[in-house]
Amino acid sequence: MKVTVEQDKCIAAGHCVMHAAAVFDQRDDDGVVELLDANPPAELAADVREAAAVCPAMAIHVEE
Repeated sequence: MKVTVEQDKCIAAGHCVMHAAAVFDQRDDDGVVELLDANPPAELAADVREAAAVCPAMAIHVEE
């Protein structure tokens, strides 16, 4: 699994962090998504997929 984010599309909703805090964080100054792990382990795959699915800006992309 490979994860990418488009920070310029992010609206700082924080749903990604709620679903996969080991993979996503938010910048302190503006809340924009930060990718912590572009290649998360298999046990986090479902959480990462859910984070991408609930992103209101569709700023998270997952390649299997």
